[in-house]
Amino acid sequence: MTPSLTALLCLGLRVGLRTHVQAGTLPKPTIWAEPGSVIPWGSPVTIWCQGTLGAREFRLDKEGSSAPWDRQPPLEPRDKGKFSIPHMTQPYAGRYHCYYLSPTVWSERSDPLELVVTGVHNKPTLSALPSPVVTSGGNVTLRCGSWQGLDGFILTKEGEHKSSWTLDAQRRPYGQTQALHPVGPVTPSHRWTFRCHGFNRDKPQVWSAPSDPLELLVPGVSGKPSLLTPQGPVVASGQSLTLQCRSDVGYDRFALSQEGGQALPQRPGRQPQAGLSQADFPLGPVTSTHGGRYRCYGGHSLSSAWSAPSDPLDVLVAGWFPDTPSLSVQPGPVVASGENVTLLCQSGSRTDTFLLSKEEAARPPLRLRSKYRGRHFQAEFSMSPVTSAHSGTYRCYSSLSSNPYLLSHASAPLELVVSGAADAIHPSQNTSDPTRGEITQIWGWAPSVMSCQGEAGSLGGHPGFWGDSDLL
Repeated sequence: MTPSLTALLCLGLRVGLRTHVQAGTLPKPTIWAEPGSVIPWGSPVTIWCQGTLGAREFRLDKEGSSAPWDRQPPLEPRDKGKFSIPHMTQPYAGRYHCYYLSPTVWSERSDPLELVVTGVHNKPTLSALPSPVVTSGGNVTLRCGSWQGLDGFILTKEGEHKSSWTLDAQRRPYGQTQALHPVGPVTPSHRWTFRCHGFNRDKPQVWSAPSDPLELLVPGVSGKPSLLTPQGPVVASGQSLTLQCRSDVGYDRFALSQEGGQALPQRPGRQPQAGLSQADFPLGPVTSTHGGRYRCYGGHSLSSAWSAPSDPLDVLVAGWFPDTPSLSVQPGPVVASGENVTLLCQSGSRTDTFLLSKEEAARPPLRLRSKYRGRHFQAEFSMSPVTSAHSGTYRCYSSLSSNPYLLSHASAPLELVVSGAADAIHPSQNTSDPTRGEITQIWGWAPSVMSCQGEAGSLGGHPGFWGDSDLL
C-alpha cells in the first residue's frame, strides 16, 4: 500500500470517527444522589454524574430552570462530575438531568433524577384497619391521613422487600385528607414495616416529614409472655401506669397492643434476673383513652416472628364520671371464720354495673349488673363461708355499659376482718358456674362461694368480665 493511500485511509477513518461522535453516539451518563434521592430538610446531598473517560466538563440541568443549572470539571480519572448541595431546601427539590463534554461534543442527557426534600409539611398519621395485629395470611388496610389538606401520599414498605405506592388523597370533613391501601396476605416470613409521606400535586418532590413507622404484627405460636401491672387493675385518672410484659423464653423485644387501638409500641427486653426477660410500657398519666383490654407479644430482634399473645389484661380507669357509690357489709366488718357475709354496693345515680375490688388483689374486680330497689341501684356480693383469706380492704365502683373500662369514683374503703384459721382445700374442689351467679374461688387456700345477688354476665359486648373476675 502506498504512503498516500495509507494517509487517505487514516484521514477517512479519523473523519468517520469524528462524524460518528458528532452524531451524538456518546453513551448517556449515569446520575445518582448520595446518601439518597429523598433528603430531609437542611441535610447535605451530593449529585453524581458518571460518563466516559476523558470528559472535559459535566453539566447539570434542573427542569424548569435555565440551563445549565450547574457545571463542574471532571474528577480523576476524568469520568465523573460532582455537584454538592450543602443544605437541602425546597428550591433544590425537582427533576435533574446531567450530560458531559468529551472532547468537543456533548453526550446525551442522562435519565431523570427525582430529588425530594422532606419535612416541609407536618408528618401524617399512619394506621392499620382494623388493627396492626394481623393473623397469618390475613389482610389489612393501611390509612395515611393529614389535617393539612395534602392531596397525595407516598406509602413505603421498608426492609428487605422494599416497595412504594403513590396514592391519591380523598377529602374528608373539616379539611382532613386520607388515602387507603390494602395489604396482604400478611405472613410472618419477613417484617412488614411502613411509613408514609404527604405532598401536594403541584409540588410532587416536596414532601412532609415521614409518619411514625408502623409495623404489622403477626402473632405466632411460641411461648406466650405474661402481662401485668404493679398498680393493680384499677387505676385512678391522672395516676401513672406501667404495664410489664415478662417471659422466661428470653425474648429481646416486646410489643404491646390495646384492643381496638392503633398504637403498637415496642420496647427492648431486659433481664431483671437470670432466665427472665421483661419490658416496661409506661402509659401514664392515665386518661380515658388508657381504659381497655391489652395483650403483649415477645420477639427476637433478628427475626420477624412474634410469640403467641399474652392472656388479656383489662385496665379500668376510675374517676371518669361523678358518681361515688357506697359500700356496706352485713352482718358487720368483723366476723368469725365460717360466717356468711354480704357486701352491698349502692348508688342513687343511674348505673348499669357495679364492680367490687379487693386492695392488692392481682385479679380483676368482680362485676355485677345493677338492680333498682328502694330508690337505689345496687348489687349484693355474698361470701359464704368466709375464711381469714377474705380479710382485707374493699372498694366498689359503678360503670356504664357504653364503656365498661371507665369507672366512677371509688367508694369509701371498707375493712373486713375475719377471725379464725382457714381450712385447707384441694385445687380440684374449685368450680364455677357464671350462669348461676356463683363462683367458687381460692382465697389463699380457703374455700368460699361468692353468691352474686345481681345479674351476672358479660356487658356491652365485652365477654370475659364474668368468667375470669375473681377477687384475688
